[in-house]
Amino acid sequence: MAAFKRSNKHMRTEFLPFASPTIGEAEIAEVVDTLHGGWLTTGPRTHRFEEAFASYIGCRHAVAVNSCTAALHLALEAVGIGEGDEVITSPMTFAATGEVIRYLGAKPVFIDIDPVTMNLDPGQLDDTIARCERPKAIIPVHVAGLACDMDPIMSVAASHGLRIVEDAAHTLPTKYKGRTIGTIGDITCFSFYSTKSITTGEGGMATTDDDRFADRMRIMSLHGISHDAWNRYTEAGSWYYEILAPGFKYNMSDITAALGLVQLQRVGELHRRRDAIAARYNEKLTALSDYLETPAGAGEGGIHSWHLYVIKLKLDSLSIDRKQFAEELKRHNIGCSVHFIPLHLHPYYRDTYGYSSGDFPHALAAYQRIISLPIYPKMTDADADSVVEALAAICGQYGK
Repeated sequence: MAAFKRSNKHMRTEFLPFASPTIGEAEIAEVVDTLHGGWLTTGPRTHRFEEAFASYIGCRHAVAVNSCTAALHLALEAVGIGEGDEVITSPMTFAATGEVIRYLGAKPVFIDIDPVTMNLDPGQLDDTIARCERPKAIIPVHVAGLACDMDPIMSVAASHGLRIVEDAAHTLPTKYKGRTIGTIGDITCFSFYSTKSITTGEGGMATTDDDRFADRMRIMSLHGISHDAWNRYTEAGSWYYEILAPGFKYNMSDITAALGLVQLQRVGELHRRRDAIAARYNEKLTALSDYLETPAGAGEGGIHSWHLYVIKLKLDSLSIDRKQFAEELKRHNIGCSVHFIPLHLHPYYRDTYGYSSGDFPHALAAYQRIISLPIYPKMTDADADSVVEALAAICGQYGK
């Protein structure tokens, strides 16, 4: 460590972004072909993408939409969440998980996390449900791409008659005990945002084996009109349609789906690179174990997607806090982020539901220590090594 102390010797000369999409010529060609084809909105490519995604996951249905937020909203509506219901989820998540519950007039009920995995702690579910008046569903959030412990979650849900809607924004191609995420809960919701394992720029997908849920989500994703209404401008279509419910405008375009079709073909390749970077970090960061913890890996039969690589600082061994540490990384030309600011700390949830910062002590403690490092397929080994070198330099300078 002394070799790094107060030295810029190992500092990058160019800034390494926290995230960057991996788009190749095949994706570009597919999008251009879509533009030349004349069908831009929801159409044949969107349906091919749905079929390919369902086949990859191993589920009966995949419903393509314009974001994971849309997928979560449609999923909760499909399983019957409404005014005054309660939905249990983790505070360690992005805004979307909580806000979609509120869209339907329901109440988000938070449960603390496991301090090691940062996922929802299944051991607290029974007590949390006992305190609820109208519990209807659980949203497990697979943080960073590590699967929640789904067996006890499913068992508790079944014993109380609750639906499971998984927030799988981080998970492609995560597995839990040999099972692909997307085949376990009632409905699973994926994200194709630009930072995710595969990207369509913006986009999402809901998977399910339940025909009723799939039909409802398809109808509600496009104004509540009959699900084949997109076809009404084709030679085989008809101008006639029926409004079956007051739906939303959540459909995916064929331009977006064109990206997804090619990216899905590359999911194995892209994941292998993320996995290799995570392994490199794990190996090299053992030298800094006095100052930080590396993330938990997948258990037996599991696969971690490594959407995020989240370290936890050992603040007792450092003379700076997490905010200052992140600023130092930026000074060393390393992009980073924090995943997440727990929802109960935000003004809306604090003021609406009366939460205090200490209500979920594990989530609070994790938030104060976590930093997400760059991890994406375009990174080289030298890029990953420069992140480690920056961490070593900062720990060398500010370690106690």
